[in-house]
Amino acid sequence: MTTPNWQALASTLLRQVQTGQPTEATQEALANGTAGDLRAALLDDIAKKAFWINVYNAYFQILAQRNLLPPDIYRRRVVRIAGEDFSLDDIEHGILRKYRYKPALGFLPNPFVRRHIRRQAVQRMDYRIHFALNCGVASCPPIAFYDPARLEQQLELATAAFLSSETAVLPDQGEVHVSRLLWWYLGDFGGYRGIRAMLRQYLRIDTQRWRIRFRAYDYTRRLHHFVPEN
Repeated sequence: MTTPNWQALASTLLRQVQTGQPTEATQEALANGTAGDLRAALLDDIAKKAFWINVYNAYFQILAQRNLLPPDIYRRRVVRIAGEDFSLDDIEHGILRKYRYKPALGFLPNPFVRRHIRRQAVQRMDYRIHFALNCGVASCPPIAFYDPARLEQQLELATAAFLSSETAVLPDQGEVHVSRLLWWYLGDFGGYRGIRAMLRQYLRIDTQRWRIRFRAYDYTRRLHHFVPEN
């Protein structure tokens, strides 16, 4: 049996969703193969992040089109990859966040993660994945096609673009308003100190003398929010 080209299948699925093409054959191909095949293909965190971000973004759109609503859209284990069933939460909080406990703002691990999720998880959590995963509403990051060969550059661009669009400096009030996403995963970003360092790095904003406030999240539905491939 031929080993699937996992990266190509994930990006193909996302492209089919983007262009409104049928996805069933690609979903079936992703479901085949073995977990061992997948682990052998995704040898490092770069490969894992590119693959699972593309899978997450494609499947969110597919499940949303089935009219699944929160929390079902995140909790149902209907994403079949390499013979195993995953939920979107499994992918985000188990694999890409290295089994963080979802309600704990990123400060606590989840001790009850299934073994096959641990085996697929990244070695080191990268907070930039939060600027790559799309949840189908206006305040979510746009969808892009992530490529292992360009992943570092792509995640840097995604982070800078998201922070730029979601950050407002109010000098008269002595405040900087940032996305509520940064509060939900505060521990992933290194707490308030980490947020300040991130704003300084990406936006050249020195926030030491200003309070950080978290903006309301815009839940307006926006399923197809893609950015062009570069």
